[in-house]
Amino acid sequence: MEAACRGARAEGGHTIGILPTADSRSANPYIEFPIATGMGYARNAVVVLSGDAVIAIDGSYGTLSEIAYALNFGKPVVLLSSWTFTREGHEPPPVILAETAQEAVEKAISAAEALGETRLPEIPANGS
Repeated sequence: MEAACRGARAEGGHTIGILPTADSRSANPYIEFPIATGMGYARNAVVVLSGDAVIAIDGSYGTLSEIAYALNFGKPVVLLSSWTFTREGHEPPPVILAETAQEAVEKAISAAEALGETRLPEIPANGS
């Protein structure tokens, strides 16, 4: 995430870091607005719900959980050198593939704009 924040700041963008730790000092030097949660990986739901689209770059299981949250909440997902999904007897999830960072950003913005206002699916009371 440090590289993403560095790039955003270099282009005049602002950066918010939703941190897994309770210490805002754990933020990388390019995060302008750190939000310390103390939630560990559980903060991934906050990360996903705070945006209109998700760009997954490479990543391990934390990234995979963010992809799953985004798909469950109907957020557009753009993959850049990230996870691939196949499951016998099931359609692949509605993810968007990108080959460059610029393309990923453009596709994420376009997909979010196509959705218009954010519409979250109802979560069943039993959590399933």
